[in-house]
Amino acid sequence: MAKINFGGTEETVVTRDEFPLEKAREVLKNEVVAVLGYGVQGPAQAMNMRDNGINVIIGQREGTANWDKAIADGWIPGKTLFNVEDAAEKGTVIQYLLSDAGQRSQWPSIVEHLNDGDMLYFSHGFSITFKDDTGVIPPPHVDVALVAPKGSGRSVRQNFLEGSGINASFAVHQDKTGRAEERTIALGIAVGAGYLFPTTFEKEVYSDLTGERGVLMGAMAGVMEAQYNELRQHGHSPSEAFNETVEELTQSLIRLVGQNGMDWMYANCSTTAQRGALDWKNKFRDAVAPVFKDLYQSVVTGNEARITLEANSQPDYRAKLDVELAAIRDSEMWRAGAAVRSLRPENWKKG
Repeated sequence: MAKINFGGTEETVVTRDEFPLEKAREVLKNEVVAVLGYGVQGPAQAMNMRDNGINVIIGQREGTANWDKAIADGWIPGKTLFNVEDAAEKGTVIQYLLSDAGQRSQWPSIVEHLNDGDMLYFSHGFSITFKDDTGVIPPPHVDVALVAPKGSGRSVRQNFLEGSGINASFAVHQDKTGRAEERTIALGIAVGAGYLFPTTFEKEVYSDLTGERGVLMGAMAGVMEAQYNELRQHGHSPSEAFNETVEELTQSLIRLVGQNGMDWMYANCSTTAQRGALDWKNKFRDAVAPVFKDLYQSVVTGNEARITLEANSQPDYRAKLDVELAAIRDSEMWRAGAAVRSLRPENWKKG
């Protein structure tokens, strides 16, 4: 492992230089990796591993849209595509990539198929950390580990195809075989991680739930709505309000941040923008700090997990979700966004 200085703190990480794909293939040469669930992370991780020469099979309920998606992606029923229980029985690494609610409901039928020396693999610390709510308590005769890509399944696959990979955390919760860490790192490399950094199941889920509800999704959507609404209330057009709130961020500024950091983005903007951003940054930080404190406490106490499990276990969950997402999509702000996106140069009609 390599020691890297992150902001003054030295961390140990694993890169593809020191743990190349050839080594991962050697470690995993006798494994059958059963990916249970072909929803969000499942397709990306499964196809990346397949492309990297790993022996992969899929476990998915027949007759579902995801079963059909797996077939469309080249998985063959009876050969590389099975029902969930059969795949779990055939696998030596069982990647448990069902939704968190799905992991709870399916656990009793999965645990009996975990054989001595198998690895139970997660991409989220949720089920293990909140075991009192999920009931997911692994038996002592298996390795239990985690590789958590820091991006959506779509990004995991797209970055892999572009050759860049995506960063991931890893953790070993239970080492029955004495090889759990080596197997875990090999799997992380096989799914296309850019580099791997160590964590624990608890830290992974605490940071992940906070990030999703905070900066990555919840806070971003909320702050965007607040600014857009304020501009509209003062007579700015939908196009102007959306461009100044979302389009310039996603199409210009955030790319500069990604390339070289926030200071570099500031340095490449006007002096007026620099001054205003520096003056207002701390005001926004101080305003939202109490919200993040409340959010983190709600995560670590298990409150967010219980809300998630209760909501996602309802039989009409999908229908209710569609209604909530439609409300966002049909709002003026995001209808304006659809119009703005249609006017990007790549969408111009040719000829």
